Amino acid sequence: MALSEDQQLHFVFIPQKGQGHLIPMIDMAKLFAQRGVIVTIVTVPSEAEKFKSVIDRAVGRGGLQIRLLQLEVASAKPGLFDNGHDKIVSQIKDFFNSAASLQQPFEQSFRKLQPTPSCIISDIVFYWTSETAIRFRIPRVVFDGFGCCSRLCHHNILHSRLHRSITSDSEPFIIPGLPDEIEITKGKLPMHFHSHNSDDEIKDAIHRINKADETAYGVMINSFRELEPNYAELYRKAKNNKAWCIGPVSLCNKETVDKAERGNKASIDGNQCLKWLDSKEPSSVVYACFGSFWNLAPSEIMEIGLGLESSGYPFIWVIGGGGEYSEIDKLLTEDRFAERNEGRGLVIKGWAPQVLILSHRAIGGFLTHCGWNSTLEGVCAGVPLLTWPMGAEQFLNENLVVRVLKIGVKVAEDEVDGDGAKCMEEERMRVGKKKDEVEKAVKKVMDGGEEGEERRKRARELGEKAKKAMEEGGSSHFNMTLFMQDMMHYKAGSRE
Repeated sequence: MALSEDQQLHFVFIPQKGQGHLIPMIDMAKLFAQRGVIVTIVTVPSEAEKFKSVIDRAVGRGGLQIRLLQLEVASAKPGLFDNGHDKIVSQIKDFFNSAASLQQPFEQSFRKLQPTPSCIISDIVFYWTSETAIRFRIPRVVFDGFGCCSRLCHHNILHSRLHRSITSDSEPFIIPGLPDEIEITKGKLPMHFHSHNSDDEIKDAIHRINKADETAYGVMINSFRELEPNYAELYRKAKNNKAWCIGPVSLCNKETVDKAERGNKASIDGNQCLKWLDSKEPSSVVYACFGSFWNLAPSEIMEIGLGLESSGYPFIWVIGGGGEYSEIDKLLTEDRFAERNEGRGLVIKGWAPQVLILSHRAIGGFLTHCGWNSTLEGVCAGVPLLTWPMGAEQFLNENLVVRVLKIGVKVAEDEVDGDGAKCMEEERMRVGKKKDEVEKAVKKVMDGGEEGEERRKRARELGEKAKKAMEEGGSSHFNMTLFMQDMMHYKAGSRE
């Protein structure tokens, strides 16, 4: 999309460090650059290392106008999210302070950016960008990595104040104002619904984040209308038509190398994964991965492995989340797990090239924690999901996948461990699932008879719709156009 000088747009992206937030924002930046927008990505040197090669390739190969603005900030702690969820919860104040410390150096650099930025697209945690946007008289658009369903759930719960009247973490309630009946407990809601249990510093940061979210010009959403049409429409209306579904953004990665190098450096060569998958029958492999942030206890990890093994299906099992692997290595070797499953099971310890793996025809099911990126990447692959949520908005995503879309199977019913205070402290639900439950869920997804075929058919159809949404004329492509036009009108109005 060629833009005239008067129309030239310049979007400034400010992603959070966490991989689940950083990766989709980098994809989003590439998508807008492909449409002729000048893009500046604001980061710190330790984070730039993780995606600089991807950006350099996009600039060199595609001629895209993407720039990196690297801020030198003393309190920007490298690797804040690299140790997994168990570490980050104890550093939550450091995290908020680190995010806030970027404001002054960013605003100093912002004044020098050319052409004048048209808008700021920031992660939700950078609440101070609302002040920056007002100061420089440009729109601020929020991104938080959630889909329309979970976003609408949050909006409706907060505005109804329902969570304040519920004292028990285990008492089920129906979320009001939704197109489907979704039942949840307070214990399964994200951290900010438990902020009354926190100290004043954390409570203040959460309040600022929520306030800045409510007053933002709009919301950018990594989803597509055909996936959650009723939720997308209701949420768009709730945000005064300023909510744009422009995903799935992962589909901007067409080349094998872009899929393989998306996010952290993979712990396995992408070609090795492809070679292993090439040896398997179509739709025969179960892929099991729980993201970059959530750690499981060694005993739980082994239950997953033993369940995958006893299912009889080939599998790729990713042991990630920043955990210590010495105990797992001991269990794998002493129990001869690796030996027993040689050729049938591929174990990856660390970061896996997930989009590359899911894109392969051999994948037939995805055991996931239901983080939104993983959920959406599974949808793009057109495979049914096995759901094992642990925290954040993941239980809401599970409801969408299992109850609304009917493309997933719960590994087991949930047993929430902990009271409200613990949820605030840890924001994780320890769910004691066992080998037999994993095995049963795998078999139900991979060979579930007529019901399983219908589930697989629905998943496959959604995968096709996801791809069409991103093509020219598709819903997400059109929403990008609408957003760009909105920014042009805003820019023109600000000059009058």
